[in-house]
Amino acid sequence: MRFLENFLLTDRNTLKLPSRARFFAAPETRDELHSLLNTVTARNLPVMVLGGGSNVVFAGDFQGLVLQPAMRGIRCIGETAGHYLVEAEAGEPWPDFVQYCLARNWYGLENLSLIPGTVGAAPIQNIGAYGVEITDRLHSLTALELATGRVREFSHADCRFGYRESVFKQDLRDRYIIARVRFLLQKKPVLKTAYADIQQELAVRGIDAPTPQQVATAVIAIRTRKLPSPAVLANAGSFFKNPVVSVAVLDEIKSRFPDVIAYPQADGAKLAAGWLIEKAGWKGRSIGPVGAYEKQALVLVNHGGATGADVIAVASAIQQAVTSMFGVQLEMEPRIYGI
Repeated sequence: MRFLENFLLTDRNTLKLPSRARFFAAPETRDELHSLLNTVTARNLPVMVLGGGSNVVFAGDFQGLVLQPAMRGIRCIGETAGHYLVEAEAGEPWPDFVQYCLARNWYGLENLSLIPGTVGAAPIQNIGAYGVEITDRLHSLTALELATGRVREFSHADCRFGYRESVFKQDLRDRYIIARVRFLLQKKPVLKTAYADIQQELAVRGIDAPTPQQVATAVIAIRTRKLPSPAVLANAGSFFKNPVVSVAVLDEIKSRFPDVIAYPQADGAKLAAGWLIEKAGWKGRSIGPVGAYEKQALVLVNHGGATGADVIAVASAIQQAVTSMFGVQLEMEPRIYGI
C-alpha cells in the first residue's frame, strides 16, 4: 500500500478546514496497517491517527503521516448468560455500528446513537451522551504501537477512562493506533432514560415503557434537532467539555443564576457548558465565518471559508466570556493540529 503525498484533508474533517498532510494512508486491513507502520516513512516522521475527523481542528498543514484506519467488520465473538461480546474494527462508522447492534438485539449503546466518528476513535475520547459512556460498555481493545508496529491488548482497566479522557489522551498520547474494539453488550436491556430530554421525547411520542430501539430513535430525534449535520453545516459537534466544579462554586453561581443546569457529581457538580455559553451571550453569535450554533451554543460551526485560526479565535473568545461571567474555565474537546 502506497502513501498519498501532499494530501488535502478538507473533506477528512467535519469542520471542513483547509489543511494538507505531507503523507496520507487509509489501511483497510490490519496487515496493511502493520506494514505501513514498519515503513521508513512512518519511522522517521510524526504520525497522526485520524478517525472520522469529527474531533479535530486543523490550524495548519501536518508535516508528517496521517493514518486513517479504514478496517471494517463487526462480529459476536462470545457470550455469557447476560451479555454478548461484540468486536468491531476501528474503521466502522460509530452511528452504523450502534444501529447494527440494535438490529441484532445487542443492547447498551442506544444512548450513544448518532455520535459522529469511528469505533476506533470512540475509546480515546471516552465518548458519552445521556448518561452512558464508552467506559460503561467497553470490554477490551487491540492497538498497535506507532513506533514499532507491536500489537498490544488493552483491558478495560488499562484504558484508564475518565470524563472525556483515556490513557490514549494522557500517558500514551500519540503512541498507539487502535485497530479493533470489543464491547460487552446486554441480552436484557437496562435502559438509561433519566435525562429530561429523553423523558420529554418519549412522552411526546406517547411511550411509557420504551424499547432500546425507541430510546435510540428518541436520542436520534433530539440530536437531529439540536445539532447540525456536518454534511449541511460544517461543525465538530460539542466543542467544549462540561466543566466539573466544586459545591462552593456551584452555590455561588446558583445565587446569581437559580436556573443553572448542573448534574451532581461525587465531588461537586458538572455544569452544562452549552448553558454557560448561551448565558454569556454567544448562542447564535459569530465572528467572521465561525460562530456558536443558533440551536445549541455548545457547537461551533463553519459558515464557509473558515480556517483553523478562525475557529480557535472564536473558541478563545467564548472561553474568556464564560470565565468572566462565571469564573469557570471551559476546556476544548477537539484536538488542535498545526500550531
